[in-house]
Amino acid sequence: QVQLVESGGTLVQAGGSLRLSCTVSGRTFSTYTMGWFRQAPGKGQDFVAALRRSSGHTYYADSVKGRFTISGDKAKNTVYLDMSDLKTEDTAVYYCAADSNGILSTITSGAQYDYWGQGTQVTVSS
Repeated sequence: QVQLVESGGTLVQAGGSLRLSCTVSGRTFSTYTMGWFRQAPGKGQDFVAALRRSSGHTYYADSVKGRFTISGDKAKNTVYLDMSDLKTEDTAVYYCAADSNGILSTITSGAQYDYWGQGTQVTVSS
């Protein structure tokens, strides 16, 4: 069984930077396509970024492109989301997810992902 544990969420000022971590246990993360999603208060879940297992290619939502970077450390079996130039609209609970299917066409859909972490809160103040 795969378990995902996120960490790193905190309160940060607008314009600041933050690194979120997702530690994977049970399987090597490179077995999966790894994704980050977020959910702001009163809103639905949104795709943020993904790291595709087969190619290592990365994918980003337009709203975070150029500001966020997803990466993985195989030695630590951990996936990261580096966030910079944070905006108040980035405030949300951030979730890490793992997808065993690796279908590119639906990589931004949360429904494709099999395993989820518990989430970590990121709050960006103005």
